[in-house]
Amino acid sequence: MLDRAHTPLYPVFLKLAGQAVLLVGAGKVASARLPELLRAGARVTVVAPVARAEIMSHEGVILVQRPFVPRDLDNVWFVVAAAPPEVNRQVAAAAQERRVFVNVVDDLERASAYTGGVFRRGGVTIAVSTEGRAPALAGLLREGLETLIPEDVDTWVRAAAQLRREQRAAGVPMRERRPLLLNALNTLYAEGEAEPAEVRW
Repeated sequence: MLDRAHTPLYPVFLKLAGQAVLLVGAGKVASARLPELLRAGARVTVVAPVARAEIMSHEGVILVQRPFVPRDLDNVWFVVAAAPPEVNRQVAAAAQERRVFVNVVDDLERASAYTGGVFRRGGVTIAVSTEGRAPALAGLLREGLETLIPEDVDTWVRAAAQLRREQRAAGVPMRERRPLLLNALNTLYAEGEAEPAEVRW
């Protein structure tokens, strides 16, 4: 049997906008996970016998106040199990049977998806993972990286997006694009442009 707890992970960002996501649990941990799911545009259903006020205050969330049952996973794209351990085990087992990725809070072995330390700035999202083994360390590493990302990184994003369009139109090979981008960003800062009107490559 594959030991998922110690298998290297494939890093990916999920497009959950408009997709059905299940959050099992409605306590403090679930309350902390819910805003990120909503920010991603997911259609979130929360299943729990009792819900905190924070859960009920979010608009658009479907709240089902009863214990979890496996059919709650029907037609779900992603599930977060943030309930007591015995409930989380039931959710993980049901998710595995249905081939649905599940983030099981504080259960490295049963989870098939892990969240990381995340921050967003200027159109850039950075996530750090310790493959589920040390979430607090992931948070510390994220804080360290945050100090290295410039406040005007949105300028980088705009320049890179413009350059990508131009390179695709010109048929520039993929292997040549990154060095050209670095050169364009160096030129941008050498000229002191805050709003690049043209990216040279």
